[in-house]
Amino acid sequence: MHHPSRIPAATRAVALALLAAIAFAPAPASAETPEEQGLRLAREADQRDTGWGDATSTLTMILTNRHGESSTRQVHNQNMEVKGDGDKALIVFDSPADVKGTALLSFAHLTGSDDQWLYLPALKRVKRISSGNKSGSFMGSEFAYEDISGDEPEKYTHRYLRDEALDGQPCHVVERDPVDPNSGYSRQIVWWDVEHLRVQKVEYYDRKGSLLKTLTFHDYRQYLDRFWRAHEYRMVNHQTGKGTVLKWTDYKFHNGLTDADFTQAALQRAR
Repeated sequence: MHHPSRIPAATRAVALALLAAIAFAPAPASAETPEEQGLRLAREADQRDTGWGDATSTLTMILTNRHGESSTRQVHNQNMEVKGDGDKALIVFDSPADVKGTALLSFAHLTGSDDQWLYLPALKRVKRISSGNKSGSFMGSEFAYEDISGDEPEKYTHRYLRDEALDGQPCHVVERDPVDPNSGYSRQIVWWDVEHLRVQKVEYYDRKGSLLKTLTFHDYRQYLDRFWRAHEYRMVNHQTGKGTVLKWTDYKFHNGLTDADFTQAALQRAR
């Protein structure tokens, strides 16, 4: 009678070889470290917002002090994508009278410090923003110069933390640490919604590691059947009690802007 334990030697050899192959096989390619997953999400979010060319828009900036008193400024701006580098941006203040004509020109870069110049009409001169001053307040708002410049993935190291719901919306949560030693932040925590990878919230931690500010994004709308833009930003400074709200309107794309629209000469004649 055949005994079930008597497996032919050839069959036994094949089985042992298969077991050895399984035991020593490399980990699946899909297994990511938290750092790899965080970087992948950042790059995918960036790629999804690539290809819009150029855009113009207007915005209302509302500054609120710790007592709840507010002041309002009107601004118009233009942006342009640059192949192989960060975006270019020109921000011009239209009112009130004491800031009218003040303009900021920004050249974001994939690596290294961004280039920024501020035109002050009262002095009739252009002031370069040094890399050491990028953490300073932009025009008295709770946005620093570095907050309104480039946000390219290469400017940070990333680490995926978790998935969680934010206001009922599933989100990926990623920690990103600025590479630039001149950054005013030790780290940032970013919430991207799972469906579209739109930034929903950013927490900014100061150089000592304490929570400094929180930025939330509201009223997203889609343009060109592809690109999402939040129409309201709300920045709260937890250490000073101050806040800044940006309300965006009149988005227009494919305006035919060129490099000539983003020069220091254009900065001085911007109105």
